Amino acid sequence: MIDFGFDKIALIGAVALIVIGPERLPRVARTVGHLLGKAQRYVADVKAEVNRSIELEELKKMKTQFEDAAHDVERNVANEIHQTTADLNQTWGGAEPLAPSLGGGDLDGLSPPPAYKHPKKNWRLKRGATPQWYKQRHGVRVRAQSGAARVARFRPPRFPT
Repeated sequence: MIDFGFDKIALIGAVALIVIGPERLPRVARTVGHLLGKAQRYVADVKAEVNRSIELEELKKMKTQFEDAAHDVERNVANEIHQTTADLNQTWGGAEPLAPSLGGGDLDGLSPPPAYKHPKKNWRLKRGATPQWYKQRHGVRVRAQSGAARVARFRPPRFPT
């Protein structure tokens, strides 16, 4: 970047005062200041965009590294499971499998699974999803009552005169 010292700025200001004149110098200086500000903002935006693209590339590289590591772990686990299964099959050799087949065979004294039993739920008893204790605690009416019946219910008793 260009290095401007105080002596160089004073020399440029004196030349500008002579060439431009004292009437137009403030307006020109203001315009130059605005242009320099726009240039600085543009340079800052470009730097920020470059930094964002670099960070994005780093994140993409990190993502691929994590994905590769996850695939390696998955492959290693699958290989270990396969190896363990092969070792167990080799060790058991001609032994019968642990679970009998569904197609038949000797159950070795195991009882058959229980037959399906319908739960006998009465859907009429399920009046709603809100529990009764909640309705009672919060004063929710569970029985519909007409207005006249409600008035008659809460009317004070009449005493004979």
